[in-house]
Amino acid sequence: MSANGSSESSCRSEVRPTNNTCFQKELSITASVISMTVGIFSNSLALFILLKSYSSIRTKSRASFLLFASSLVITDLLGHLINGSLVLFVYSAEKKWENFDPYQIICTIFGACMVFFGLSPLFLGSAMAVERCIGVTKPIFHSTVLASHHMKRLLGVTWLLAALVAALPVMLSKPYKVQRSRSWCFFLIEQTKDWMDVLLPLLFSLLGLLALLISIACNTLTGCVLIQAKLRHKHHCRSMPYHIEMICQLLAIMLVSCICWGPLLIHVTILSTRATDESPSFSLLTIRMATWNQILDPWVYILLRKAVLRKIFVLLHGCCGSKFYTLHRWQRSMLHSSAETSSSSGSSDCRCLGKTPVHDVVIKSIT
Repeated sequence: MSANGSSESSCRSEVRPTNNTCFQKELSITASVISMTVGIFSNSLALFILLKSYSSIRTKSRASFLLFASSLVITDLLGHLINGSLVLFVYSAEKKWENFDPYQIICTIFGACMVFFGLSPLFLGSAMAVERCIGVTKPIFHSTVLASHHMKRLLGVTWLLAALVAALPVMLSKPYKVQRSRSWCFFLIEQTKDWMDVLLPLLFSLLGLLALLISIACNTLTGCVLIQAKLRHKHHCRSMPYHIEMICQLLAIMLVSCICWGPLLIHVTILSTRATDESPSFSLLTIRMATWNQILDPWVYILLRKAVLRKIFVLLHGCCGSKFYTLHRWQRSMLHSSAETSSSSGSSDCRCLGKTPVHDVVIKSIT
């Protein structure tokens, strides 16, 4: 690649003490390429699996969940393509922003993409948690009141809110700034001039933390209701398997988001509220951790499926023998085939959750 060639020639022309810097530069480029490639592959595979599941599902609650899940994977995929391409371009230009971006156009686009593709997955994760919480705790309301167009509007609102936050610096004439590592752009965090410079990054971090808190609260409530329903109804409930599958995926998404995004959001909050110097290495580390959220998210849908979970339980049963018999029986009762799940009725949803039966809500498609 020409980028690698230019970096190598510049490194040869420099003195010996800078060899470590050149090595770190090449390592950063390699890490960016690997992250971008793995992210695109993972999200493409997860999108294929979700679209395949979406085409065979006709129950409303399952289709709504798959709509949000597919949107989340598409957002992560676009984030890897756009942000990854910008990172590689910056490294290929040897991070000389004053040469290739004298009017800060690329920096503005880079910063806006960082904010949009950062907040969108968090907002979508919280929206999915709220939708599942309503579907489990209030199944009649979910089946009779919340139509497919409501889910589409909620999806549009999450993207619109993230885009609005990303566009605020441009609208308020507070442009994005190149960070100290010179490999990415973000809000002005160091040497803030007025309260608006403090408000913008603080708004970003607080909205992200709020989305995580909503996900934690809703997923906890949903999990408690499902456990209570399972304990109350000892017989097998045909609608329970996909509820369990969806809540397992939501819990995994929430855990990944907290681990990957938590350090960056807390770091931005601290820097925005205190007059402390930013550590370039730590800021770059938190950004890379946040990037891994977009890589790990699709593997939740790839691995936490009934077919995969069933095989895991069978392997554990073969290894543990009779000691695993009780757990294996529970697994067989909870993880039935997708065909049986898709044919389950809305009345069984309500009976499992201790509600009054309602007619099954069947959809042809969400378009």
